[in-house]
Amino acid sequence: MDEYNRFVDWDKMDVTVQSQDAKELTCTEFQELKQLARQGYWAKNHSLRAKVYHKLISNIPCRTVTPDANVYRDIVVKIVGKRNSSSLPLPEFVDNSLVPTYCLNAEGIGAVRKIILCIANQFPDISFCPALPSVIALLLHYSKDEAECFEQVCRILACNDPSKRLIDQTFLAFESSCMTFGDLVNKYCQAAHKLMVAVSEDVLEVYSDWQRWLFGELPMVYIARVFDVFLVEGYKVLYRVALALLKFFHKVRAGQPMESDSIQQDIRAFVRDIAKSVSPERLLEKAFAIRLFSRKEIQLLQMANEKALQQKGITVKQKRQNVHLAVHAENFKSEIVSVKEMRDIWSWIPERFALCQPLLLFTTLEHGCSLSRFYSHSEGHEPTLLLIKTTAKEVCGAYLSTDWSERRRGGNKLSFFGTGECFVFRLQPEVERYEWVIIKHPELATTGSEPENHAPIASCTLSSCSVPSDPSDRLSPFLSARHFNLPSKTASMFMAGSSECIIIGGGDGQALYLDADLNHGRTSHCNTFNNQPLCSESFQISVLEVWGFRD
Repeated sequence: MDEYNRFVDWDKMDVTVQSQDAKELTCTEFQELKQLARQGYWAKNHSLRAKVYHKLISNIPCRTVTPDANVYRDIVVKIVGKRNSSSLPLPEFVDNSLVPTYCLNAEGIGAVRKIILCIANQFPDISFCPALPSVIALLLHYSKDEAECFEQVCRILACNDPSKRLIDQTFLAFESSCMTFGDLVNKYCQAAHKLMVAVSEDVLEVYSDWQRWLFGELPMVYIARVFDVFLVEGYKVLYRVALALLKFFHKVRAGQPMESDSIQQDIRAFVRDIAKSVSPERLLEKAFAIRLFSRKEIQLLQMANEKALQQKGITVKQKRQNVHLAVHAENFKSEIVSVKEMRDIWSWIPERFALCQPLLLFTTLEHGCSLSRFYSHSEGHEPTLLLIKTTAKEVCGAYLSTDWSERRRGGNKLSFFGTGECFVFRLQPEVERYEWVIIKHPELATTGSEPENHAPIASCTLSSCSVPSDPSDRLSPFLSARHFNLPSKTASMFMAGSSECIIIGGGDGQALYLDADLNHGRTSHCNTFNNQPLCSESFQISVLEVWGFRD
C-alpha cells in the first residue's frame, strides 16, 4: 500500500481512505492550513495525511530534552521484555481508558500498549491522561514504526508553548477541562443541558465523559478528521466537536425514551454509532458553526476552574477522585425553593462555584425587610444567589457574581457593577433562565429616586439591550474582570444598589427592581422576543433570601 501501512488492517478501513490521488501540501501559512484541515484536504490520502502529521508535529515547540525514536529503541526491550504485548498492563494514569483498535492489525494493537509503557517511563510527571491510548492508536496509522509513533506522541506531550494546550496530563487539568466544558454547554447547548439536569443528579459526572466521546467512542474516520484540525488549531477544536456531538445527541434523541438507565451510556452509544445519523463533514460543519469564545477567554475560564479545584485540595499529582456539584439535601432548607429546584439553579452557575454548597446569608423571615440589613449580611460574599417568592406564588431570582460592597464605589449615586456571569431566572410558574445583557444606560438611576410612579425600569431597545451578535466583540460572560486583572471597562454593568433601591439588569431584556423596604418590586421586559416575563410587572414580596457559597 505505502510505507505507512505496517500497523493497519486495510480490510477494516474505509475504501475511500485508501485513495492514492497525487497530492502535495506546500502551504505554510496558518490560515490556509486551517482551511485545508477543515475541508479534509489530506483526509482521503493515507500517505499524505501521514506526511502532514509528521510536519505539523515536528513544528510543535518542545522542551529541550524530549525523548525521540532512538530513546524508544534503547528502552523498549528493557521495559517490555519478553512479555506478550497484547496483555501488557496499562499504567494507572490512563484510568482504565478504552484502548481503541481504530482498524489496527494485531501488531498495531500490541504496539499501543508498548508505547504507553515507554511513555510512562519517560514522563514520570504524567498523573492522569485518559486520552493517550487513543492518540497513540491513531498516530500508529501514520507512522513507519513504533519508534516514530513514540517520538510524535512525545512531542505532543512535551509541548512547552503556554498558548498551545494539547493533551491534559494531570487530573487537575482534566477535571478543570470537564468543568470548562460544562460551562460551555450551559452557554451554548442550553436545551441539551436542560435534558442533562432532568435525567442526572450530577451533570459534571456526565460532562466528565466529554473527552471519552472523542478519544474512545468516536469512530476512526471521525476522530481522524478531528485530529487533522486539532493539530493545526489546538485544544479549542475538541470543545467545539464535543459541543456539536451533544447538540446532535439532543436533536436525534429529543422526545425519545432513554435506551439505558444511564444518560452517560446513551451518549456513548450515540457517539459510537454516529455514522447512522451524522457524517464527519456535517459534524465538523456543526462544530465550527458554534460562535465560541476566543482561545484566551477559554484559557482564562480554565484557569479559574483550576484555581477552584486547587482550593478544594486537588493537586497536579492528584489521581482521579470524585468531584460532585450537587447540592446536599440533608443540609439544605429554604422557604422558597426545594432541593430539586436548588439543584437546577446549581446546574446553571459557573462550575467552579458549583463545587461549593449553599449557605443562607439573609432571609426577610428572620432579618426583616431592611435593605441596610440585606447589604450587611450579603457584603463580603461573592458570588451570591438572590431568591424571591411573591405573594402571587411566583418564584424568581438572580445569580450575582460580584460582592455588593462594590456599590460603594459610586459614593451616594446609584452605581453599576457586576460581570456577565450574572443572570436572572424564573422557577414558578415555569422554569426559565434568561441570557445576560449589559446595562449600558446609567439613566436607569433615575428610577431609583421615583419608586412611586412605577415607570418602566429602562426604556431599552434591542440595539441597546441585546447581546452583541458576535461573541468576539465582548469578553466571555464567564469571566470576572477583577479576577484576571483586566481593565475595568471590560466588566459588564449588571447590578446596581443604593440606600433607596436595587436594580438587577436581567437577560433577554429582563430587569428587576426592588424598593428599599424589600416589600415591593417590579420588572421590565424590554425586547420583542416571545419570552415570558420574569414575574408580574409589579409585585409584592412574600419571602426574599440571599444565599452564599460555602466550601
